[in-house]
Amino acid sequence: MSREQIVLVYDRECPVCHAYCQVINIRQSVGELKIINAREGSEIVDEITAKGFDIDQGIVLKIGEQFYFGADAIHALTLIGSRYGIVNRINYWLFKSKTVSAVLYPILRFFRNLLLKMLGKTKVNNLKLPGSDKF
Repeated sequence: MSREQIVLVYDRECPVCHAYCQVINIRQSVGELKIINAREGSEIVDEITAKGFDIDQGIVLKIGEQFYFGADAIHALTLIGSRYGIVNRINYWLFKSKTVSAVLYPILRFFRNLLLKMLGKTKVNNLKLPGSDKF
C-alpha cells in the first residue's frame, strides 16, 4: 500500500472537534495525518468549497485525491485509524460500520452545533451563504 497524503479539515473553534483531532491517530503504514483548521484560509479549504462541502455540516477528510465528508469522513478515518489508546478503540468500535456512522454522525453534529451556539461561536461559512453566520 502506498503512503498517500491524508488531510483532515475541521473547525478548531469547536472544543469537541478540537479534542477529537488531538487524540485521533492513523496507522503509520497508511501515511501521515495533516490536520487543518478550516477557519484559517488554505488551498484545501478552497478545494472543499469548490466541491460544495459545507464545513459547518461536517469534517472533511482527503486521502490522495479522494474527498470524504461528514459521516463518510469519520468512517474512512476510523478504517485507517490506529487502535492504540482508549479513544481510538472507542472511535473504531463506534464508527467502523458505515451504517452506524451515518446514524450517529447527524446526532453528534446536532449537539456540536448546539454547543457552538451556546458558546456564541460563529460559523465557518466557507460557502458564503447569506444569513448563515451564526449557529
